[in-house]
Amino acid sequence: MNWINEFVTPKIKAIIGTSRSDKNDDVLWTKCPKCEHMLYNEDLAANYMVCGYCGFHFRLNANDRAKLIFGTQYTVIDTVSVKDDPLKFKDTKKYSDRLKDARRKTSMHDASFIASGDISEQRVIFFSMNFDFMGGSMGLAVGKSFEKAVNIAIEDNAVMIACPASGGARMQEGMYSLMQMAVTAAAVSKLKASRIPFINILTHPTTGGVLASFAMLGDINIAEPGATIGFAGARVIEKTMKQKLPDEFQTAEFLQDRGMVDLISPRKDIQKTLATIVSHLCMYKPNIQ
Repeated sequence: MNWINEFVTPKIKAIIGTSRSDKNDDVLWTKCPKCEHMLYNEDLAANYMVCGYCGFHFRLNANDRAKLIFGTQYTVIDTVSVKDDPLKFKDTKKYSDRLKDARRKTSMHDASFIASGDISEQRVIFFSMNFDFMGGSMGLAVGKSFEKAVNIAIEDNAVMIACPASGGARMQEGMYSLMQMAVTAAAVSKLKASRIPFINILTHPTTGGVLASFAMLGDINIAEPGATIGFAGARVIEKTMKQKLPDEFQTAEFLQDRGMVDLISPRKDIQKTLATIVSHLCMYKPNIQ
């Protein structure tokens, strides 16, 4: 018997862990997927879930996003509930079972989250997506919840901030999910008609139908460093174009250089960045003040 493999290694793995998603409360360390440094979880949390060595931004859940932007002073607003599994979809697993698993895992009803708070003495409605809920995919509930957040922003004369993190439309809802691209884009048009500022914070990853709808329609589009932002996957594009893409293709930095992203803000600076932008956008908007 190899006592190192049988006894020592499992003990070390139990203490260190491999990712932030581990549910073991005894896990003390997380390995950075970019630079592979071991990060003490308390230090990682204190640094806004950003690697102190290479600056890699770990994912945040929707509640943590709200805390990052508002601190503790915000109010959670109920999202929209819709009929589960309208197509009675089944692949290797029933869609209804996938929903149950995702709800158990995240303690959220779906991938969307709405909150209200204040930034620079301006009312803000915040819409966020949780990638841990089925890859942050956009189905009926997400589209309707985004529309609800927009309507509240218009009614309250509040700034609208969205924070997408998504793999795209939810395939298990078929055309219902694809129609949410039109629903969310139309909702943004209502914001613009009401002269309500709309800010996007693009996080890793923002892709597919979410990118092709509301995620690129902000008056200001901010991105986190290194975030993957694109419609189709790089491998699909390479096969279609039959040529090698740059290594930094579809990163926030690549898109900023080409004018698709207005600015990149490290997570630790996002409160200050938003305060500056909101102040400027609202300065000449009498209906917001």
